[in-house]
Amino acid sequence: MTEPTTPPAQVPLPPTPILETARLILRPLEARDVPATQRIFPRWEVVRYLLDRVPWPYPADGAATNFADCKAKRARGEQLYWAITLKGGDDELVGRIDLRPDDGDHEMRGFWLDPQLAGQGLMTEAAEAVTRFAFEDLGWDELWVTNAASNRASSRIKVKQGFELVEIRAGQFVFGPDDREVWRLTRAAWLARGG
Repeated sequence: MTEPTTPPAQVPLPPTPILETARLILRPLEARDVPATQRIFPRWEVVRYLLDRVPWPYPADGAATNFADCKAKRARGEQLYWAITLKGGDDELVGRIDLRPDDGDHEMRGFWLDPQLAGQGLMTEAAEAVTRFAFEDLGWDELWVTNAASNRASSRIKVKQGFELVEIRAGQFVFGPDDREVWRLTRAAWLARGG
């Protein structure tokens, strides 16, 4: 496997900015997003491919507990969290995307989306906005991400963005054991495909 060529990005990270795409507004995650998260997130089609550290069945206070953890990490500048909202909509969270420096596990970006909005390219749009921020604003040289091998939708997003599959290792997910794909995208490769 190819290891990072530069040291991991340093914390604290800057405040989470608002990012806009053609159809989305990505805004900082807020306490008001807890009810929408609790309503949308605890569905099998959302959580099944996530790492097995996500509790399942998802508890009634799961979103509130997770938000408190996110708030603490954000306060320490360790991670960035965006609520994905539809442009021209009611500003309610329909998904989430996160970004953090690599700590050796190659989990620098994670995301989920309301299954009712799947298949429209919205997550690719959100992922591209966050990738642009990582490379252009944070100045990162590379981005590492992983997914369950059977999560073909997540793999397709990475392929569209130009990520290179560099390793397959064993993984444990909410649905059980599966291969865990490790992907890498360099800023140079991202720029070469048009950024």
